[in-house]
Amino acid sequence: MELRSPLFMALCVLVLGACGCGGREAPPGCPCAGRSLRLATTTSVEQTGLLADLLEPFTASNGITVQVLAVGSGQALALAREGEVDVVLVHDPDAEAAFVAAGDGVNPRRVMHNDFVLVGPPGDPAGLRGGRDATAAFRTLAAARAPFVSRGDRSGTHQAELRLWSRAAASSSWDGYAEAGQGQVPTLVMAGEKQAYCLTDRGTWIAVRDRLELDLLVEGDPLLHNPYSVIPVNPARHPDSRYVEAMALAGWLTSAEGQARIGAFRMKGQILFHPDAVPPR
Repeated sequence: MELRSPLFMALCVLVLGACGCGGREAPPGCPCAGRSLRLATTTSVEQTGLLADLLEPFTASNGITVQVLAVGSGQALALAREGEVDVVLVHDPDAEAAFVAAGDGVNPRRVMHNDFVLVGPPGDPAGLRGGRDATAAFRTLAAARAPFVSRGDRSGTHQAELRLWSRAAASSSWDGYAEAGQGQVPTLVMAGEKQAYCLTDRGTWIAVRDRLELDLLVEGDPLLHNPYSVIPVNPARHPDSRYVEAMALAGWLTSAEGQARIGAFRMKGQILFHPDAVPPR
């Protein structure tokens, strides 16, 4: 769903332009200066350090400070649905489409992607190492009743895991299957302690792998593709939402500058996220 009122969009363009929201330095007296914005986003974006790297120059150029709630994608969308935040940056395409179709969010924009990987104990009792077929790997885990730690929190990662169990025609109800009910880092720590298998986004894995007794075992399946989108809350549904500021953030994240920062962000010499909004030069 998009806001299509020409007058409304024209006003937004005028205000955004006056605020320097395309990445220019905010001029004196900018209406956005001193304003704040509530963003609900995923733990993977926050815990890798990418979010801080993006928000600092955004605030410097626009004068808009960002209050961050780092939660799972499901909880982020629930907060947005209730008008508790102004914009979300999430990675659950099916839930995002439903959110927009219901009129809760508007003007979604693809920002970036990484991928999910399956990690597990170095001994790899299920024999998954080197695999590239995620569905087959999940089928093997279920048949072996191998120890597995799930996010269990309605996050984008949790939803991706549930889709893989479904594709594998496998149930995840055995004694060795546990739900952390927490973000990605605590879930990985729990998996390491239990010497269990776990699905994680690659960015968080790179950020914390040196602290864990886990190995990357399965990667490269197209089903593990993990796209992230930014979606402002619908101001028609929540008139108090800060839509102009939300669109400023969405515009900056998908601008050439924002996309360049995403592509340049490294940890331990590795790319964590790949920009999607602006074609690489």
